[in-house]
Amino acid sequence: MEKSNVIKLVSSVIITVGLGGAGGFFTAPEIANWYSTLNKPSFNPPNYLFGPVWTLLYIFMGISLFLIWKQPASSQKKTAITLFIIQFALNIAWSFIFFNQHQVLLAFIEIVLMWIFILLTILAFGKIKKAAAWLLVPYICWVSFASVLNFAIWNLNK
Repeated sequence: MEKSNVIKLVSSVIITVGLGGAGGFFTAPEIANWYSTLNKPSFNPPNYLFGPVWTLLYIFMGISLFLIWKQPASSQKKTAITLFIIQFALNIAWSFIFFNQHQVLLAFIEIVLMWIFILLTILAFGKIKKAAAWLLVPYICWVSFASVLNFAIWNLNK
């Protein structure tokens, strides 16, 4: 692999894992406090599962971003990366809305919007590099589950 591609790969993974971890700053303090007081559905995973799952998903996202970033410049590439940035910003915002602001219904609305942008990103990535799109499939699956969980928590606590 060319040195410039190694730098792009490492940068992509560090950026996604690092910024994704930033959501943890909103999440971690609330797990033992506010979040523990909420009624949750029977399918709510144990808290220890979320960190490893998100870390793996952020790594996949970083590799996926790299596979697009290393492609030649084009309007398709620019659109794909823009969609990636939008869905990623929504990802970070969800943690803030849900955990920091305790706005469970607003977080649900936001996660639906995020899901739409993840799907648009997958479709845009797929037009450029199929592997990049496939790396985001576990992410949209997890966000689908998280959306159902978010809705259930809102429903049980309204």
